[in-house]
Amino acid sequence: MSKLRVAVVGAGGYVGSEICRLLLGHPLAELTYLADVDALVGRRFDALYSSFRGRLDLAIQAFDVAAIAAAADVAFLALPHGKGMDMAPALLERGTKVVDIGADYRLKDVACFERWYDVKHTSPELLAEAPYAIPELFREQIRGARLVSNPGCYPTSAIVPLYPLLEAKLLDLNTIVVNSASGVSGAGRMPPAEFFSYAYLNEDYKAYGVAAHRHLPEIEQGLSWAAGEPVRISFTPHLLPVTRGILTTSYANLTRKVTTEDLLALLNQRYADEYFVRVLPKGQFPNLKSVVGSNFLDLGACVDEHVNRAIVISAEDNLIKGAAGQAVQNMNIIFDLDERSGLEALPVFP
Repeated sequence: MSKLRVAVVGAGGYVGSEICRLLLGHPLAELTYLADVDALVGRRFDALYSSFRGRLDLAIQAFDVAAIAAAADVAFLALPHGKGMDMAPALLERGTKVVDIGADYRLKDVACFERWYDVKHTSPELLAEAPYAIPELFREQIRGARLVSNPGCYPTSAIVPLYPLLEAKLLDLNTIVVNSASGVSGAGRMPPAEFFSYAYLNEDYKAYGVAAHRHLPEIEQGLSWAAGEPVRISFTPHLLPVTRGILTTSYANLTRKVTTEDLLALLNQRYADEYFVRVLPKGQFPNLKSVVGSNFLDLGACVDEHVNRAIVISAEDNLIKGAAGQAVQNMNIIFDLDERSGLEALPVFP
């Protein structure tokens, strides 16, 4: 099989650069076009990111849809919300498949998207055909698709652990609380200066976007699919003084008496054949250092018998399983490649 020609649009950002790094280790993919904003056009990628020295010397090019389509079989759109939906239709018309890493096709309710992201959707006709692409849950919809919507980092960390419990009708839908803590790379390469500066973040831990984070409706959408009815939750993200990783702890009252062993059995059954989801034994819980640098998502669970409440904990690398790695995993599924290709690296420890 000839190699897939791949374009990365938004290559200069953290997620775009991670896609490039992962694809350099992919046996069946070749980077052929890197695009970004005008200020970066003409710069060699290994000058922008010195870690790529000797491995990737392509120059950053302009956002030229015709040139991207001519150069690539698939394009990753690692762009801010509102940008992917303007570019995706033209790429699809030219026969280039698209993995959209932004939020533009995640929410299937147009009004909900426009309310939370404060932008008019310019290609709503594509929403129905763009699967919400958590591979472990929606693989068959992803296979062969020409456009997929890569999930957000927080939603991946919340939906994967809770989905099987909701399918089994184990959770009281009125009691779900999701608390997440993320490393600062989730803010992107050009965040507001002070809020993400070292002096501001070091030796601190704080909530942000309380009851107002844009990933809330995305999490609720996924959990509603699992439950078969509308689900509303409390979601609070927090900022950790670390570079990478998300740790998410979800709580909900149980609808009947079950044990920790029952919860773990349910998670193990649902994800038994999923290489990138690792369910930990009873008494063990995920931590960031066990996943950072990898495409793994680790799960742990227990029943708090004192209040008959389920507690499910997940950990992932926000830039890999939460973004770039999941995007490459989706590309592999679209083109019927080995799902692990380019993604077999173990976590970096310590």
